[in-house]
Amino acid sequence: MKKILLTGGNGFFCTRFTKKYQNDYEILSTDVPELDITDEKKVMETFKAFNPDYVIHAAAIASTDFCNNNPEIAHKVNVTGALNVAKACKEVNAKMVFISTEQVFNDNIESGPYTEDMIPTPKTMYGRNKLKAEKLLRETLDELWILRFTWLFGLPERNCGINPNILWNTLLIALEGKKTKVTCNEYRGLTYVHELIDQFTKIFAIPYGTYHTGSHNPLSRYEITCFILKKLGIEERIDALIEKDTEKYKEHPRDVRLCTDQLRKYGIVFSDTKDAIKKCIEEFKFKL
Repeated sequence: MKKILLTGGNGFFCTRFTKKYQNDYEILSTDVPELDITDEKKVMETFKAFNPDYVIHAAAIASTDFCNNNPEIAHKVNVTGALNVAKACKEVNAKMVFISTEQVFNDNIESGPYTEDMIPTPKTMYGRNKLKAEKLLRETLDELWILRFTWLFGLPERNCGINPNILWNTLLIALEGKKTKVTCNEYRGLTYVHELIDQFTKIFAIPYGTYHTGSHNPLSRYEITCFILKKLGIEERIDALIEKDTEKYKEHPRDVRLCTDQLRKYGIVFSDTKDAIKKCIEEFKFKL
């Protein structure tokens, strides 16, 4: 049985990944209590003891505000930590999957969807950290897949992490009943986490390189929020629950959509965001 080591094991993606593949792979799921990725010695010891075939490096500080306000800590975790993991992969001959982000494009002037050969221009510290880590990892490892994720969504599940995401955030708006502003100047792919996880091990069979993952989505954040409320069966409450925020990103609309045609060539295909949202709601049999 092949071995997979996960970093960021308690997170939204990794808890669901472990649940899906726990009988197909020997999985060592690590997070801060088990493995501080900024401790190079501990990382090396852990990797040598487990001797993984694959490493999925998902550990990161992803909070934009925290990274901007704490650049040294963010760099230590997001860049130095990633490099420690890459060095350990090289030592034990493990293949590495590095989870990067659409946020490397968050200051590009041209509109998305962005292809892998377009030059990223990140504005935030988090985006800059990820782009720098990508470069250092390419210089360190040959057996490396870099996956730039779009924003993943899903609903709470037993013993699985939950992060803020478009579906869960919209559900909370409906449950709390407090009118909320939602920007109409932001565009991004929104991907059902299980669509990604169900196909994830196909990554191990494709050429090494950088790939964009996730759903295509032509709708603004406001438009997709309206769509979710309709699918939850509460279309009549839309005007009472949300209003357009026309000021946020007014001067420079935020567009971090990714083109995922490269993965499509290898049979890794994602539903458009609207269809993915419908699929998730139907699978959970959830309506208000």
